[in-house]
Amino acid sequence: MSVLVLFALTVTPLIFTPGPDMLFILSQVMGKGAKAGMMATLGVCSGYLVHSILVALGIAAIIVSFPILFETIRWLGIAYLLYLSAHLLKSVFSPKKLAIEEQSSSSPVKKGFFTALLNPKGMLIYFAILPQFIDKSGNTVTQGLVLSCVFIGLIFVVYCSLSLVFAKITQKTHIDARKQKWIDGTSGGLLGLAAVWLISN
Repeated sequence: MSVLVLFALTVTPLIFTPGPDMLFILSQVMGKGAKAGMMATLGVCSGYLVHSILVALGIAAIIVSFPILFETIRWLGIAYLLYLSAHLLKSVFSPKKLAIEEQSSSSPVKKGFFTALLNPKGMLIYFAILPQFIDKSGNTVTQGLVLSCVFIGLIFVVYCSLSLVFAKITQKTHIDARKQKWIDGTSGGLLGLAAVWLISN
């Protein structure tokens, strides 16, 4: 249970970090309202479910056959967390704003599915984070799938909540810059702490 909590605390800042998935969902909210955003969220979660199965099975095979490669992946994952942390903290001092275009899709579930499935950043995050929390002495496939379910569950809760909140914001094409900087700064700090914790374990 403690591992699942730590995993949830590690990936939550990543979920709040703006990317293709979030921008697509918010664009659907602007185009058709909260319901469209929630439907898009279902599609995104479905896309990550495919990633979950592939990653869980792949990590299991790597652990069994190439333990050195697994350790390499673990350190690459830590390095990637540090990179994301530095990038987010750097954005706090950047004047750039996050623009969201208003567009609606006739099939938000299908579009959301492919948005998540074909999102290389999402796949990289998935593959970099999961190995850090898997016990090599246990059932790696089961652990991978459980962690994946936690990740997908958090995505569903966060994105549905954002859909409801964002639906109440009318005629805004930019997220408030000051609030975005607070989100980026907090997320960057949490990711940095997560990387330090993983290094010490």
